[in-house]
This record gives sequence, C-alpha cells and structure tokens, in this order.
Amino acid sequence: MIPIWTGPVNRGRSRYNPGMDTAERFVRLILDRGALRFGTFALKSGRTSPYFFNLATLDRGGDLATLGELYAETLTAAGLDFDLLFGAAYKGIPLVSAAAVALARRHGRDVPWCFNRKEAKDHGEGGVLVGANPRGTRAVVIDDVLTAGTAAGEALRLLRAHGAAPVGFVVALDREERATEDSPSSALRLLEKREGLDVRALARLSDVLRVLAQDPRRQKEWEALEAYRSRYGARDTAAA
Repeated sequence: MIPIWTGPVNRGRSRYNPGMDTAERFVRLILDRGALRFGTFALKSGRTSPYFFNLATLDRGGDLATLGELYAETLTAAGLDFDLLFGAAYKGIPLVSAAAVALARRHGRDVPWCFNRKEAKDHGEGGVLVGANPRGTRAVVIDDVLTAGTAAGEALRLLRAHGAAPVGFVVALDREERATEDSPSSALRLLEKREGLDVRALARLSDVLRVLAQDPRRQKEWEALEAYRSRYGARDTAAA
C-alpha cells in the first residue's frame, strides 16, 4: 500500500512554493508539464519501465527559467569549487545557459559557460566549442540525463582535451537503477567513481516516489514505480 505522508502539507500555496526543497519543486514541475509519463515503456537497456522521462517536454520560457533556478540551487548546495559551466550538446545547451543566468541573478555568481558542437566548424572561429575558453578552469557539466554514461565520457574527454579539469556533473533525474544486471551501482555512481567527480541530480526516483505518496490518486503509479525500484534499484544510492 502507498505510505501515509506525514510531512508538511502545502495548502493554499503555489505548487512551486520556495518552501519546497529543490527535488520536490522539480518533480512537481515534470509531473504537471508531462515530462514524466506513466505507462509501459521499452528502454534501450531491454528493461520495461513503468515511467518515461523527457525533459524536452519543458519547452516554454517559464519552464527553462525554473530549470535554471533548480540547477543553480543544486550547484550551490553541492558546494563545488568550479569556475566554468559546460553544456553537453544538444539538450545541455539551453540548460547551461539558464543555469548561468540563475547563478548570476539569484546567487551572485557570474560564471562563464560554454558548450560543444556535434560537428567541428571549419570556418569563422572554427572548432567544436562555443563560449568561454575552458583552459585552466574547473568545470561542471550540465546535462539532462545520464544513461550508460557514453555521452558523459565524451564531454569529459573533450573538456580535458581543451585544458579543463572537470570537477562535477549535474543531471536532471537520477533513475537510481543498476547500470547493468551485474552491477549494484547506478550510472551516476559509476561515473562518480570512474572519473573522480561529484555527480548530482535535481531529483532522484526516490523523490518522485515521495511526491507521489502525497497524492492518494496516484497510488497505482506509486506502486508501479516501487515495484520497478525493488527489481532494478541500485544498492549505492548516495544523496544526489
């Protein structure tokens, strides 16, 4: 059965009240905007998931502004020592832009940012990077999701090739599931261990379950996600 929620109830206030923690604000945003859908979905891993997450559904200016704030809050709470934000193409490009704006306006941190092209430009300024020069910086990568970690590895190698020292990686949602059937670790924790980074997420699957538990109308969805986590959940779900 769905657990009884004993935490604070936000009656008569905005669904995105600043009193909510960052994770809850994010989960409520993706639920309200349909970026988190429930049903039966076949994943590249071969697993059948009861939910599907697509951050590209948040395609309005207000959505992007909120996402920027949430990324900035997560970065600030992490206490990372960084001086560059890097957006992994393509979805990381608007995210890194929004995060940089939010850091400057809300946290007083005017941090340079850059992103990569999928294909090198052979005219004009040329190259594969747009924005600030990463050489000599401590960089944090901003992206939407992390699955097998292939794209993450490419972004980190690109930064190092241009003289940067990656120190962190921030994504939107940590599925908190085993990266492979033989591994007890999630993709985020594997990346953290392999690359020596501080890897964070705006929210985790456990945060989604926490929010669903506040609404009895979502009991079936909560049960489906809990069953999926019981079967595929990682065993090293450190705070993200």
